[in-house]
Amino acid sequence: MLRLKIIDTMDLLKVAEQSFSTGKAQTYPEFRAGDTVTVTYRIKEGDKDRLQNFRGVVIQISGATPLTRTFTVRKVSGGIGVERIFPYESPFIEKIEVNKYGHVRRARIFYLRNLAGKKARIREKKMTVKESK
Repeated sequence: MLRLKIIDTMDLLKVAEQSFSTGKAQTYPEFRAGDTVTVTYRIKEGDKDRLQNFRGVVIQISGATPLTRTFTVRKVSGGIGVERIFPYESPFIEKIEVNKYGHVRRARIFYLRNLAGKKARIREKKMTVKESK
């Protein structure tokens, strides 16, 4: 009897997630850890809105569903590392642009926090374009 209540609750949660989802996450390009992205974020200051770009390396993507999924972007500004966590379904994200696809062997590249200068570089993925005939 208790098991049925848990399944019903899970179904209820799925329906609630679908109703809250804006569907914006489906319009974003596909990116992974190690990729360099530019996130254009809407900032509200008083009664004015402005757009701010945050360009950096994606160091992790976490969360199972688009409603709970977040990604962390790290950049070095003025010699100081700055990390920012963005929710996928945030209404404040205007667009996400992938600048470079990086070649890393991990899903979470926290080791970048301890590296500086040339050591903190990530190799770029070699992309080949196939011609269709």
